[in-house]
Amino acid sequence: MSSVIRVTGLTKHFSASWSPWKGLVRRTDISDMRELGYFSDKTNYRTLKAVDGLSFSVEQTDIYGFLGQNGAGKSTTIRMLLTLIAPTDGQIEIFGMDLRTHRREILRRVGAVIERPDLYKYLTAYENLSLFARMSGIRPSSRILMQQLEQVGLAERAHSKVRTFSQGMKQRLGIAVALVHNPDLVILDEPTNGLDPQGIADVRNLILHLSGHEKKTLLVSSHLLSEMEIIANRMLIIDKGRKIVEGKVLELFDPGQTLVELDTPDGALAEEMLCRSPWQECLQSRKDGKLLLKMDKTRIPSFVRDLVQQGVPVAAIRPRHSLEDYFLSLTTANQHVEAFTDRAV
Repeated sequence: MSSVIRVTGLTKHFSASWSPWKGLVRRTDISDMRELGYFSDKTNYRTLKAVDGLSFSVEQTDIYGFLGQNGAGKSTTIRMLLTLIAPTDGQIEIFGMDLRTHRREILRRVGAVIERPDLYKYLTAYENLSLFARMSGIRPSSRILMQQLEQVGLAERAHSKVRTFSQGMKQRLGIAVALVHNPDLVILDEPTNGLDPQGIADVRNLILHLSGHEKKTLLVSSHLLSEMEIIANRMLIIDKGRKIVEGKVLELFDPGQTLVELDTPDGALAEEMLCRSPWQECLQSRKDGKLLLKMDKTRIPSFVRDLVQQGVPVAAIRPRHSLEDYFLSLTTANQHVEAFTDRAV
């Protein structure tokens, strides 16, 4: 199956002339942020590494989950895919073409919603959709426009002014606008922002329909890990602008397997033991003295017994069962959760 998106070594640095931190970051915080990897020790503190050598690929008809905590670089990456900002380094190919030299040809086949959709508030939903269709060079019939509004649950409000819409309704209209020219690739950045549970379910079903029945490829960025667990077939987790893990959801998060976090005061001894034992194939990651392994839950007692027999001190063994647990175990978000939990105890 051919790659719809292929990204290699994508990097974006924001210099002092463009700094989201200006006036917001105290100098006393800079050393902490450097420790977390947001700033380089050799550069001015306002140089932000938003995306750092990111590589990934999205295959045809994928529902590709793009996950990361706030500030991880998701929106910056998506903006580079849409040529809204230029990368510092790296290469982007979409539909097998270089984005730098085939920009117009590529973007004609792409639909996107980036964070909050930009709409004309004093026009109706129908008028907005019709206007954006003409901007895309097409003139769909009234029947087709109404079908598209029906698809996102806005047919009954087709002739209401957008200024009267809730944020969730604006979000759904934005998705309709992204689909109005029948794109092959759909990029949705936080598509469920502001939606109630029914709206979230409607967007979920729409995404599944677009991939399964209309054979479109979707890249979906979301904070709702439970939704990604349901709809995505492949996913990428990034942290501080860098790729942490990428692959098929069923392989990364197999319900038949359990993620086991080993907390030990002697990480070096534990790693040595794992590297010379059959448990090595279960090892997923190492971070801050904690080791993450994936195994069948029935093997956990044998694993603990082997650790004890090899003299590895065990502070805790924590089974993890959800995508949220997996996500937190791989990103710095877990540091904030643990810090908050420690203060609450």
